[in-house]
Amino acid sequence: MIGVCKYIKTFLLCVLMLSGLFASAQINAGKIVYERKTNLYKKFKGDDVKEWLKESDKNKVDVFELYFNDSLSVFKPQESDLKEQMSWATSKNQVYQNSKTKQRVTIKTIWGEELIVQDSLYKRTWKITESTRKIAGYECRKAIWQANDSTRLYAWYCNEIEPSIGPESFIGLPGVILGLATEDGGVIYFAKSITVETPPTEKLLMKKTKSKIYASDELKKRLEKDFGKEKWGKSMIREHFGIW
Repeated sequence: MIGVCKYIKTFLLCVLMLSGLFASAQINAGKIVYERKTNLYKKFKGDDVKEWLKESDKNKVDVFELYFNDSLSVFKPQESDLKEQMSWATSKNQVYQNSKTKQRVTIKTIWGEELIVQDSLYKRTWKITESTRKIAGYECRKAIWQANDSTRLYAWYCNEIEPSIGPESFIGLPGVILGLATEDGGVIYFAKSITVETPPTEKLLMKKTKSKIYASDELKKRLEKDFGKEKWGKSMIREHFGIW
């Protein structure tokens, strides 16, 4: 009987040790650097795009940083002193998300003006597959989101990094999204580096502002009123209030 009790105690101790090792392996705070590649030929559809955009310049690369802890995250463009070519060609949102309050704040820069939008977190229905790949040294599983009849997105998430976050406003998977791509390859995000660190809380919160804070529908209506009759205006509105 004593031997059985000793065996049970040893077994339970091993379980606790393994549980501790597993828990310590989970990452719930850090910094991720993403590279986004946008194919401008696919974005600005039409034969005339090749008249003003050279083949060598069709792929535009932007770099973003995602800082996070177990409930807060901020996704924003990486700061740089270098002069950017064709800065107007792609959007560079700042996105603050809070999983506890279920709130999202996005700072959109439109024609040089910063516009702040506050809304609830997005809810997307993902289909998780058996397909896997490594991104930035981490094993990831592929998931699919059917955005609409013509647009499908692929995401690769890593459950070793616990928070359900990712580029832009993308959430809802059992771990962080390290890769994200439209089906046609027009827009692709991939994590390039992951740093395990605990960012200060103030870095994850938007600074107080006296600027007007819009609801998403409110800002969309304003832009439709101001620019909705123009072809470029319709395109801009689709970009800022579409799938991202």
